[in-house]
Amino acid sequence: MKDLLEIRWHGRGGQGAKTSTQVLAETAMYQGYDIQAFPEYGPERGGAPMKAYNRISTHPIVIHSGVESPNMVVVIDPSLLEIVDVTQGLPDDGILLVNTDSKPEEIRRQLKFEKGTVGTVDATTIALETLKQPMPNLPMLGALLKANPVVSIDDLEASVRHKFEKKIGEEKTKANLDGVRRAYEEVVLE
Repeated sequence: MKDLLEIRWHGRGGQGAKTSTQVLAETAMYQGYDIQAFPEYGPERGGAPMKAYNRISTHPIVIHSGVESPNMVVVIDPSLLEIVDVTQGLPDDGILLVNTDSKPEEIRRQLKFEKGTVGTVDATTIALETLKQPMPNLPMLGALLKANPVVSIDDLEASVRHKFEKKIGEEKTKANLDGVRRAYEEVVLE
């Protein structure tokens, strides 16, 4: 990892982008990194487009603004590809991850994004099959770790267990972790 990893998440209110940023940040914090995780909302209602951000660093983070030049962009809701420029600020070596059943080259064509790495994974289907709910946020964390192993998937699993087992129970926590592992294995990066 570079000294500073910046990630911008695109989703809709209620899809868990904020939760994903917190889980990733807490996992990185447990590994000794300096972290930030925060959402940016428009109208605070379910279904509204929103962004969330992560910063993970080997040094103290002194930036306190939204992420404008992310190293990675994670798109939880593919319908946002039609209404938001999700590639804005992404550098030539950036990584774009999209929850979709499309192939990476199709996303490249659609967005006219010819640089960096594009990854796709059908996180919604994975969530439906593992969790029995359309909550693709944690599977997208699995895809993220395959694209950039800032923390290990085992460390992420330990954080998820710590954060959720008492809240949602062992069975739902395991289902979420199954989704994380599947997305980690099934993401296609090009």
